[in-house]
Amino acid sequence: MNIQQLLKRDSFIELTARSRARALLDTGSMRELIGPFDRMISPWLAMQGVVTQSDDGVVVAKGTFDGQPYLVLAIEGAFQGGSLGEVGGAKIAGALELAAEDNRNGIPTGAVILFETGGVRLQEANLGLAAIADIHSAIVDLRRYQPVIGISAGTVGCFGGMSIAAALCSYVVVTQDARIGLNGPAVIEQEAGIAEYDARDRPFIWSFTGGEQRHRTGLADAYIEDDSALMRDTVRAFIQRGLPVKERSDRYPEFLAALAEVDASVQATPEAVRAIYQKGLSL
Repeated sequence: MNIQQLLKRDSFIELTARSRARALLDTGSMRELIGPFDRMISPWLAMQGVVTQSDDGVVVAKGTFDGQPYLVLAIEGAFQGGSLGEVGGAKIAGALELAAEDNRNGIPTGAVILFETGGVRLQEANLGLAAIADIHSAIVDLRRYQPVIGISAGTVGCFGGMSIAAALCSYVVVTQDARIGLNGPAVIEQEAGIAEYDARDRPFIWSFTGGEQRHRTGLADAYIEDDSALMRDTVRAFIQRGLPVKERSDRYPEFLAALAEVDASVQATPEAVRAIYQKGLSL
């Protein structure tokens, strides 16, 4: 991207969760379900002296995309690192379940999920894990009818149980600033040691879990510049493509076969990781 393109771009990453949802849906079509004025706050954070947010950091936007009914579920990474607890998780799961029910009733409702999340909220532990499990189930249900499109733009990334949710999506879109991984860098360093994974080494981290690497390994379907119009065009292309011939998560036997050949005693490299996943995709 040259300087002129940079000046003209409308950054998607710099938008709030609510603004990202509005940028994706048809102009003027967005209405928010269980929004901030409904005061659906987490009952658990205040007990632990944590300041709550009136929408619990999750935006559920209903509207249209090119005239078709669509949901955009956006996680606000600026609140508690985008972590999910009981309320925020229930909002996402419930909206996805209602979208699937719409499809069974002849209303072709699709969904886009904006992942800016570290995963489960530690203060809510098992309640958050249960909510994320409900999200997984709801994605698998809805994707039988309409593509479920996941987006990880930046800057928080997508980690923990919500990285599994992203993997269950029909299509995944990433930018250069995106990161997707089951465990965050600090967790890996804590458990395996700094010699194995230095959480302060940003180039090293992005070389393994960054958007470009995830796209090159086949775990993301589009790798794009940070631009709101381009993001909308990319979502449109996947909607028009329709359901995948085979969901990526249904190819787990091939990936497991490729992973079984990995020598864990040897320090992994980005190139080796790409080779492993590409082999899994080719089986």
